[in-house]
Amino acid sequence: MLQDKRIKHLGIIMDGNRRWAKSHGYKPWIGHKKGVEPVRTTLEFCIKNKIPNLTLYVFSLENFNRPQEELSYLFDVLAQQIADQELDKLFKEGIKVRFIGERSLFPEKLKPIIEDIENKTQHGTKLTLNLLFCYGGQQEIVAAVKKIAQQCTNGTLMPEEITPELFANHLWSGPVPPPDLIIRTAGDQRLSNFLTWSSAYSELCFLPCFWPEITEDILAQTTANYYHRKRTFGR
Repeated sequence: MLQDKRIKHLGIIMDGNRRWAKSHGYKPWIGHKKGVEPVRTTLEFCIKNKIPNLTLYVFSLENFNRPQEELSYLFDVLAQQIADQELDKLFKEGIKVRFIGERSLFPEKLKPIIEDIENKTQHGTKLTLNLLFCYGGQQEIVAAVKKIAQQCTNGTLMPEEITPELFANHLWSGPVPPPDLIIRTAGDQRLSNFLTWSSAYSELCFLPCFWPEITEDILAQTTANYYHRKRTFGR
């Protein structure tokens, strides 16, 4: 394995929780609860394989269109599983947690929990876990454009000073390296508004299994396939 091909940032679109639940005769929210287990597996895999950045697509802006009962359960799972059961593990294992998205849309009951999680894990150095929450890639770009446009209007920034690097620093995600590999489960072959700006040169892998079925072996096979790809970046 060449050093410059080492995965520095792994992105995952965790799809198929509801379909997994339906295939087993469960309510949709049971799939979300079951989907927490492979998150733990993935965190352990990244630490074991020295992958310093992991981004998980937790909840998109489009997901607000789902039934209210499902949304309430999903938010409760997020709060209880992370705050009540996972926070101590995240802290002890040196995992820094960041929530990325439109913060004005974060559910009120989750805002103090999210702030507590980010504050308590901010010094983690083994792995940065980015949770895309109330997130949309196109909306992130529009928000960045508005910030830059305001600076140009105020005279604190000249248009000729705008570079891809400057633009990236105005994104919700901030100075995070582009994902080297993006994995999507459940068979669909699209990015669905996932890191629209920074995924321009990401390698993509679409898996047929549902997210609750993800195992360490599947992750190992998928990343091994990545290391056999030739990345030219247009050269």
